Amino acid sequence: MSFLEVTTSLLLGFKTTFYIFALTLLFALPLGLVISFGSMSRFAPLRLLVKIIVWIVRGIPLMLQIFIIFYVPGFMFGTPISSRFNAAIVAFSINYACYFSEIYRGGIESISRSQYEAGQVLGMTKSQIFFRVVLLQVIKRITAPMSNEVITLVKDTALARVIMVTEIIKVAENFVSGKALIWPLFYTGAFYLLFVGILTLLFGHIEKRLDYFKA
Repeated sequence: MSFLEVTTSLLLGFKTTFYIFALTLLFALPLGLVISFGSMSRFAPLRLLVKIIVWIVRGIPLMLQIFIIFYVPGFMFGTPISSRFNAAIVAFSINYACYFSEIYRGGIESISRSQYEAGQVLGMTKSQIFFRVVLLQVIKRITAPMSNEVITLVKDTALARVIMVTEIIKVAENFVSGKALIWPLFYTGAFYLLFVGILTLLFGHIEKRLDYFKA
C-alpha cells in the first residue's frame, strides 16, 4: 500500500481516537468535580463511600475496567452495553473522573480558609465565594497536574483496542497482520506526538493567562 493510503486509513483511526479523548473529557471533567465534592463532604458515610470508590478505580488497571464495563452487564443482567465504543467511553470516563476528582480536591483544599471568611464578611454566599473567588485560583493550581492527566489520556485511548474498538493503533495492527507492514505501527507515533504537542502548547498558554495570580 502507498504512504497516502496508509495515512488516510490511520487518519480514520485517529478520528476514533480523538472521539474517545474528547468524550472522555466531556464526561469526566464535570463528574470528577462532583466526586471531589463527595470526597470532601461533611457527611462521613458519603465521604467514606466516595473515597473507597476512588481508591478501587485508581487501583485497578484501566484495561481491566474496560473489560468489566464491556462484559459484566451482559453476563449479570443480560443487557450488554450497546456498543464497544460506548463501553470504552464509560470505562474511560469513570476512570479519569476519579483521577480528576483528586486533582480538584487538592486544588480546592489548597485555598486558604481566610479567603472564604473574607467573602463571608463581604456578604457573599457560598456559591458566590466559590465561583468568584476560589474557582479561578483552583484552575491555576490544577492546570499543571491536569495537563499531565490529559496527555496521559491521549495515549491511554489505545487501550480501547482490547475490546476491538478501531482506534489508530488497532488500524496499524491490522496493517501488520493483514498486509505484513510494520512501519504503519511506528508511523502512529507521529500522530500522537503532534496531538500531544498541540495540547502542550494549549496548556502552556492557559498557564500564562493565569499568571496574574502570582501577584
